[in-house]
Amino acid sequence: MFDFDTPVDRQGTWCTQWDYIADRFGRADLLPFTISDMDFATAPCILEALQKRLSHGVLGYSRWQHPDFTGAIAHWYQTRFHCAINPEALVYGPSVIYMVAQLIRQWSAAGDSVLIFTPAYDAFYKTISGNQRKVISSPLQKINQQWEMDLSLLETQLAEQECKILLLCSPHNPTGKVWTRQELVTIDRLCQKYQVKVISDEIHMDMVWGKNQHLPWSSIGSGHWALVTSGSKTFNIPALTGAYGLINHAADRAAYLQQLKNTDGLSSPAVLSVLAHITAYTQAAPWLDALRQYLEANLSFVARQLNDAFAELDWQPPQSTYLAWIDLRPLNIDDEALQTELIERQGVAMMPGITYGEEGRGFLRLNVGCSRAKLEKGVEKLIAGLQAVR
Repeated sequence: MFDFDTPVDRQGTWCTQWDYIADRFGRADLLPFTISDMDFATAPCILEALQKRLSHGVLGYSRWQHPDFTGAIAHWYQTRFHCAINPEALVYGPSVIYMVAQLIRQWSAAGDSVLIFTPAYDAFYKTISGNQRKVISSPLQKINQQWEMDLSLLETQLAEQECKILLLCSPHNPTGKVWTRQELVTIDRLCQKYQVKVISDEIHMDMVWGKNQHLPWSSIGSGHWALVTSGSKTFNIPALTGAYGLINHAADRAAYLQQLKNTDGLSSPAVLSVLAHITAYTQAAPWLDALRQYLEANLSFVARQLNDAFAELDWQPPQSTYLAWIDLRPLNIDDEALQTELIERQGVAMMPGITYGEEGRGFLRLNVGCSRAKLEKGVEKLIAGLQAVR
């Protein structure tokens, strides 16, 4: 029913991944597998809804606090996660990272610390330090192909007086870890014990594979918490801007909305984003189910090709996300030499693991949100690059 094989030419569309590749990698002629958006057109029902809205011709100020928007989100959580949410707890924001930044400012002071599990999405480091807070790094450990937290270390870190917030990435980027119920309950208990507030970034919540299940923090959290997310990753609509979240305490919610509207002047949302979310969450499930199958097959393809070429890797697809977090440490590859080879001779751009912190050294992040034909070229180039620098 849906075509994910036919490539869409994104060049010349002011596209970050394709048109501005030189900003990060120094060359404009590279085949990119970099930032986490996809090369696919969004769901046809979303495009049809946007085109109908545009044909109306008037694009004035709008609102998000209405049952069409909040009801669509509640419907999605009920049907996809079997989780009931309180629509009154919903808030809106222009992006997930904006919401994270505002909550960090709201729940801590300059000089305080924010704990993150590392390696971590690079924007987390920038947002924390950019708001004059300090990063507490709690490294995840790879044990038998699974990513585990160091529980003893975590409790010690949460007990630090300066630690005010735990910024959780669920599912986790870049490792693809899906947190279990027991892990989340443990995190919640420790945060309650040491009065640490939780911000849970769940933007990858719809991209979970196999028998793994995403559990929204709203079904776990018992203290001061906020869940922030968006349909932007799932439906490939980040250029529309727009995100939303759940803030459980009424006073925290009121303070957030006060900042959004009266301090930052963001009282009117991007109406096309509101419409896209409504349409996605009420009509686009069949498209998403087909996309998920395609992406999971892409990840399996990467595993087959890499392990055929380098049996010692024994690389397994992640539990979630369309981002292949590839552990190259068994090959004893020099990261900088590999990047030079991939850029200068293979002509591809892939994210070096060090982008996501010191714990990412020896890893590579490959975005498989693309046609199989493009992915085949990229994996072929990656294997050639690895063979060249061994």
